[in-house]
Amino acid sequence: MSTHRLFVALRPPRPIRARLIAAMHGISGARWQDDDQLHLTLRFIGEVDRHRAEDIAAALGALHAPAIAARIAGVSLFERHGRPHMVWAGVEPAEPVAALHRKVDQLLMRVGIEKETRAFLPHVTLARLNRGSGPVAPFLALNGDLATPDFLFAHATLYESELGHGGSRYHPIARYPLDAPVAATSAAATALTSAQVSAKPSSAP
Repeated sequence: MSTHRLFVALRPPRPIRARLIAAMHGISGARWQDDDQLHLTLRFIGEVDRHRAEDIAAALGALHAPAIAARIAGVSLFERHGRPHMVWAGVEPAEPVAALHRKVDQLLMRVGIEKETRAFLPHVTLARLNRGSGPVAPFLALNGDLATPDFLFAHATLYESELGHGGSRYHPIARYPLDAPVAATSAAATALTSAQVSAKPSSAP
């Protein structure tokens, strides 16, 4: 049976993505994200079969939460085994995004997805690094005060991640408006799910 590698995310508006892309340089060997890849992951789900994917999309139709006013605030990095692994831009304020993350988590638990156990930190990934990537410190120093005006996260999206030669490509499966009546959100999600969730060849995680 085909599988779908899913996650739920928020997508910054175009002007904010343009500001992030303008800052994405200065680390040799970094694999910078392109415009289509810029997002804030609310919940990574992983590989599921088609029937579970449909259940997930339907369950998220019950999502009812206010739109979030946010801003980009600074950059930082994650390390893996003591080496820089990823650079990212922070998103503030954190609590409204974390509250939405918890709501998404609760809805996913209703269809058998285990509760998220990792700490949640709202961020937008800018680049992935490897052993051959150049020094990160100059980039962090140059962009430590990276900031944008406030913007609105007006909907959450269920995405499918498909691995390709240039990295993962993200395909929207269903969109869930924020600050909208539950009934309207559910209907919109159902329509998108019926049209877009279909059997696909399995892809590597």
